Amino acid sequence: MNWYVDVLKKYAVFDGRARRKEFWMFVLFNAIILTVLTLVDEVIGFRLLSSLYGLAVLLPYVGVLIRRLHDTGRSGWWALLALIPVAGVIVLIVFCAGEGEQQQNAHGPNPKAAPAY
Repeated sequence: MNWYVDVLKKYAVFDGRARRKEFWMFVLFNAIILTVLTLVDEVIGFRLLSSLYGLAVLLPYVGVLIRRLHDTGRSGWWALLALIPVAGVIVLIVFCAGEGEQQQNAHGPNPKAAPAY
């Protein structure tokens, strides 16, 4: 749960690097919360909660995505691939699932060198 909260704390941080675990744990918790809120929305018959939550975590998601791309040595502009319906999303998933650069790159030191939580 710390990984999710840490991303929310850095909601507008677009520089630096994010570990694979930080990114994927945020995606996992996000999916779980969105699933629960969507079920609640279906029960009440109005899509309010999931829509508000989606808007609330949009900026933190973009931030952690850009930091994850930085960890792999890519520019944050690669996040625009998400605008290409299928192929762009698949390429982004491959980029985010890949190992980060072991050495310091233009975006900062290796986040794995920092102590884990």
